[in-house]
Amino acid sequence: MLLDTPIAEIGWKSRAFELSDPDGKTYKLSDLQGENGLLIAFICNHCPYVIKIISRLVDDSQLLQAEGINVVAINSNDYRHVAEDSPAMMKKFSKKYGFTFPYLVDEDQSVAKMYGAVCTPDILGFNSAGELQYRGRLDDALMSDPANRKTELLDSMRQISKTGRGANVQHSSMGCSIKWK
Repeated sequence: MLLDTPIAEIGWKSRAFELSDPDGKTYKLSDLQGENGLLIAFICNHCPYVIKIISRLVDDSQLLQAEGINVVAINSNDYRHVAEDSPAMMKKFSKKYGFTFPYLVDEDQSVAKMYGAVCTPDILGFNSAGELQYRGRLDDALMSDPANRKTELLDSMRQISKTGRGANVQHSSMGCSIKWK
């Protein structure tokens, strides 16, 4: 089912969590917060919307990481019903696309629920104080040719890094619904 992300409540504080990657390494929110902000992307392996943007998300994430903004991807799908989203497949997916950030398993889906994630991709950007300043799409290319895309997420996260505040105009992300248990 295709969903759009709801309008964000700008300013709410990130909520503590602890998740593991497919190898069992544990990450806490406090470990992930970057000096200049944090980008949390709820994604999965099988969603055609994620597959269409993933290379651009990885490229933009590398630029943000070089600027002190940390990035984490979280897979909250019930992989027992979507085998392609299993931890073993997450490892392959992250390797294939060259992730330079952790890709974590939200086994009980509590983090997706706590953050109000509804679809993949669902992208949230926080300032250095852990306050939500962005919730929206990666860019305006969506499922089309990205040659002349407007880098909405990248530009907004850079603004957040400098000013602590996100863009005034934010466009909802759209994608496949999270596969709930």
